[in-house]
Amino acid sequence: MSEAGTNYINHEKGIMSWLTTVDHKRIGLMYLWSAVAALAAGGFFALMIRFQLMSPENDLISKQTYNQAFTLHGVIMVFLFIIPSIPAALGNFVLPIQVGAKDVAFPRMNLASYYIYVVGSIMALAAIALPYFIEGWKPLDAGWTFYAPYSKQTAGPVILMTMAAFVLGFSSIFTGLNFIVTIHKLRVKGMGWYKMPLMLWALYATSILQVLATPVIGITLLLLAMERVLDIGIFDPAKGGDPVLFQHFFWFYSHPAVYIMILPGMGVISELISTFCKKVIFGYNAIANSSIAIAVISFFVWGHHMFLSQQTTFSSMVFSFLTFGVAIPSAIKIFNWVATLYRGSIDLKTPMCYALSFLFLFTIGGLTGLYLGTLSTDIILHDTYFVVAHFHYVMFGGTVIAFFGGLHFWWPKMYGVMYNEFWGRLACGIIFIGFNMTFFSQFFLGSTGMPRRYHSYAGDAHVAETWKSMSGLSTMGAVILGCGIAIMFINLLISLKTGKKAPRNPWGATTLEWETQSPPVHENFEEEPKFTREPYSY
Repeated sequence: MSEAGTNYINHEKGIMSWLTTVDHKRIGLMYLWSAVAALAAGGFFALMIRFQLMSPENDLISKQTYNQAFTLHGVIMVFLFIIPSIPAALGNFVLPIQVGAKDVAFPRMNLASYYIYVVGSIMALAAIALPYFIEGWKPLDAGWTFYAPYSKQTAGPVILMTMAAFVLGFSSIFTGLNFIVTIHKLRVKGMGWYKMPLMLWALYATSILQVLATPVIGITLLLLAMERVLDIGIFDPAKGGDPVLFQHFFWFYSHPAVYIMILPGMGVISELISTFCKKVIFGYNAIANSSIAIAVISFFVWGHHMFLSQQTTFSSMVFSFLTFGVAIPSAIKIFNWVATLYRGSIDLKTPMCYALSFLFLFTIGGLTGLYLGTLSTDIILHDTYFVVAHFHYVMFGGTVIAFFGGLHFWWPKMYGVMYNEFWGRLACGIIFIGFNMTFFSQFFLGSTGMPRRYHSYAGDAHVAETWKSMSGLSTMGAVILGCGIAIMFINLLISLKTGKKAPRNPWGATTLEWETQSPPVHENFEEEPKFTREPYSY
């Protein structure tokens, strides 16, 4: 039993108590601020790209620097921010408390997963910096997908960066294994599978994907490095290799990885909508089962990224059909969330504002994905800014917006303080406006044929003027979006100094983490928790 007034933050003091902790809550916070630092770095490179593309005549950065910027933006945002943001940060904090446990099943493995993440991040930073100090190494500019054979031509930093991603994969696998065992073995007595919070279902499905899909990309990246080091032909056609084989391996992982990123966000949204509607979630079983369905189907749709790779017509037809199939479980979730809103007692607190933003943005992202899953339209839209817009509506409009909503939702539980609601809602509004300005305009750019990844652009007079105006609007939106994110984090950080003390359950939520004090005690609960109230039972 903890002493009165103590919690997991002040239970032990000193930097070493944090660096050697096995407390899942502290590890979750270390993941959180590491991911936020990655968000800042990835956002910086995104602004570099947008300022370069404001005008076709721009020459703010060289072509080489531009290639480096979009490579680093993609690598940092995907591998260092989006993938660990919700599972490793928010999930690490809330999952054991939601199941009524004192910690995850393997606390030391949990700490090891964080240090593996740190090592992988350091390797990634070294791959960025070392080319400027080692003669013969070109800066990293192969794109975040590392497509062969081009990635082999800039082999020095590419090998180091791919090995960084290889190391980061172990962090993801460790986290997934820990969550699976924790959910199976440490649930409080009385909490059956269909009495768990939907956040746990989302994290469980995500963990399955992490454990099963991540080894595929790890082996692929290892083969890419071996090809260069051992001078053998695996993906390089000049040595008898097959570059399309790399695409098959890469997308076999990377399409499930899309759901590794979005499924935890969907779990967050289920928590927010039920809590701030004060209503039982509509179709609980359907939402829970759809999370598992997404995880299963996502393994069979990788080929829709490769319609132009000269795979057989029959293969393309099958992958197109399965792409429409994987949209069905996501549509079930959207329908059930909207149905939960119906006649709900909606409270427009900051987390709920992010949840409503998610519904709007993710729906756009999902529906535009159907165009890319259709053979005839994908041929036209492939490798244009339409793909960029769709991807960001799913990843940022989905995962990152859900992450922001979850961060505001559990912030009082994490730190025991309340942030300023006015500034929280204002930041959400600015982010929403800035995001739509940035990426909705890119649908128009893509539908008129503007290719992605280009340092500059041109066309006939009418098209060039349209591209210039839409690109300018997109850049203005990126600046507004960045300001909104800055306001959001400033508001949260100020609350640590001036925020009012948070009550045990400021939102009136029904899951177990709100039964303990804010911030929680070191052991999570003052006494052994009892499962007496089903989640979402208002």
